[in-house]
Amino acid sequence: MTRKPPAPRTPAKPPARPQGDLFRLDSPLTAEIRGERSLMAFPFFALAKNAWMKPLTYQANAVSIEVRPSASGVATIYDKEIVLYIASLMLAKIEIGETVTQDFVFTAHDLFTVTGANHSARSYGRLSEALERLQGTQIKTNIEAGGEGEEGFFSWLSEAKLHYSRTRGGERRLKAVKVRLCDWLFRAILLDRHVLDYAAAYFQLGPIERRIYEVARSSGEERLETDLATFRLQIGYQNPLANFRNALKQIAAADSIPDYRLELIEQDAPEGEAPRRGRRATPVQVVLTRRPRALGSEEAGDSDAAESADANAA
Repeated sequence: MTRKPPAPRTPAKPPARPQGDLFRLDSPLTAEIRGERSLMAFPFFALAKNAWMKPLTYQANAVSIEVRPSASGVATIYDKEIVLYIASLMLAKIEIGETVTQDFVFTAHDLFTVTGANHSARSYGRLSEALERLQGTQIKTNIEAGGEGEEGFFSWLSEAKLHYSRTRGGERRLKAVKVRLCDWLFRAILLDRHVLDYAAAYFQLGPIERRIYEVARSSGEERLETDLATFRLQIGYQNPLANFRNALKQIAAADSIPDYRLELIEQDAPEGEAPRRGRRATPVQVVLTRRPRALGSEEAGDSDAAESADANAA
């Protein structure tokens, strides 16, 4: 899917009604893209562009995540764009005082505009496939949302439908997308409000770069330092550690992570440790450093902190 820079947001206006007045649209999105902090911090999605057919697991620091594929595979990091878009629609409605439910109706055109995708027939086909994966993927986690936990599995979307109309020539025209957000994420956004904004450049990044940005952004730290194996686990990278190290070297050289600088620091072997036969990889420390903020960005950071404070007070 070809990417282009997202179009500038237009001033808020009342939602439009599709022809036939069957339902009210929640799009266009007139605010920035935002996401729930847990979805930023942990690897819920496959780092793939196409279907990923293997289960995903994560277990660290008392957090447990299990993700099972459907017949169409596990939801990918690119499918996640739809979840971020829905979360952003929900937050925009909350901020203007509208009552929110788990049902959202939007146009594919606005989704593609926000995420920088082209408006080709291929993009519409991929949208249908992504919705199928989001509805079919099964997630189990002990992360609580809205003060409640859940036993068993849930899907990101409990319902996903594409509404079409027919032209006089019999051609199908997509009018709107209708989805129902899962209880877990709906509670997390509505009650916890642990949400953070995304850099617009996020949608031009590759899968690993997206996760690096999310992990750094969700940490809230000016400098994040961890070992290579732990970082690989948090990113959700499925291939060998040596491959991950090489991928990070290339990403660090490109220096393309929005708002953050990635460094790999090789560490000396502990003093007194006897050399071993064969080649042994040098231990590596991963360091993510927040770039100096531009004038005015401090207010955005304060806004994030205020959202969390308001949620805790509530």
